Amino acid sequence: MYQETIKFINEHFQTEEFIPLHAPVFFGNEKKYLEECIDSTFVSSVGKFVDRFEEMMAAYTGTKKAVVCVNGTNALQLALQLVGVEREDEVITQSLTFIATANAISYCGAHPVFLDVDKETMGLSPDAVENWLENNSVLKDGVCFNKTTGRRIKACVPMHTFGHPVRIDELISVCEKFHIELVEDAAESLGSFYKGKHTGTFSKVGILSFNGNKTITTGGGGMLLFNDEDLAKHAKHLTTQAKIPHAWEFAHDEIGYNFRMPNLNAALGCAQLEQIDKILESKRKTAKAYRNHFANTNIQFFCEPDNCQSNYWLNAILLPNKKERDAFLNYTNKNGVMTRPIWQLMSRLPMFTNCQADDLTNSVWFEERVVNIPSSVIL
Repeated sequence: MYQETIKFINEHFQTEEFIPLHAPVFFGNEKKYLEECIDSTFVSSVGKFVDRFEEMMAAYTGTKKAVVCVNGTNALQLALQLVGVEREDEVITQSLTFIATANAISYCGAHPVFLDVDKETMGLSPDAVENWLENNSVLKDGVCFNKTTGRRIKACVPMHTFGHPVRIDELISVCEKFHIELVEDAAESLGSFYKGKHTGTFSKVGILSFNGNKTITTGGGGMLLFNDEDLAKHAKHLTTQAKIPHAWEFAHDEIGYNFRMPNLNAALGCAQLEQIDKILESKRKTAKAYRNHFANTNIQFFCEPDNCQSNYWLNAILLPNKKERDAFLNYTNKNGVMTRPIWQLMSRLPMFTNCQADDLTNSVWFEERVVNIPSSVIL
């Protein structure tokens, strides 16, 4: 079966050369817009493409405002701070996630609480969150506290794994019940929709990533999505060193950050976003081809959950067990096809071993079986 899969992937991507996991593609106005930046000399954080990219992304996702950021991790850090996460607070998230989710929580000086995911989504389970809160929290004057640590439980961060949406409406209901803010980590899910609504737009603030391996790329970059225009205005202020606008004075009114996206990166983003429909069409065709290839085998292709339209950012398969997973990884990587296992659980990493967690049953099950396979766009 492994040899047949190598042959299928080579034929699908029409090459016998090394096949990467997810390479960027540039087939629109990328060079044209970059040349415009260079010719204008506006290559840093001031320039027309910064504003244009924000406006285009807000329109595409259906949110009120979008604010560019230097990368998705810093966008998530800022999002958490904007909803009130402070040092020594606790933030609920999933253990099965990329390290950036947990790092952003740590940048705020907060403590991650790692809970289990759903089998259908690979994302944070509303049932696991509600169960943990029922047993471990108490409400005092409308504020949620951890009964054991005494710390405030301020926020919850679900991550849409590989672009597959979580049961976000149910998570919002649980968070409202316990007076907890929800921030969407939609870093991997540009072009994914839950019940017809774009991911990252269900709460006060969500974030996207445009790293080099994402659905569209700006080289490096992120975006905050807002339903609250005042919050978006505050975010823009903070990302630009909290500088008060003035013709010549350098005046700042709070601790800010140099989280600005350069105009060069935004230009790349505008050109990429212009092609988003073609990109998603290609990715869904690849997903369908994989689904057909692995049908009637002992390898399961992970499909989009019910009520969802996933971007299939990174296609994922499930091997029968860890031994089979490792054998598949070894064979494919030795034969010119790049594959990767899902991330090691955050709760196993040395800096997070003392964090609270539930039994993580589904997370462990996925950790032992999931492999990502080549998912680049085919032109």
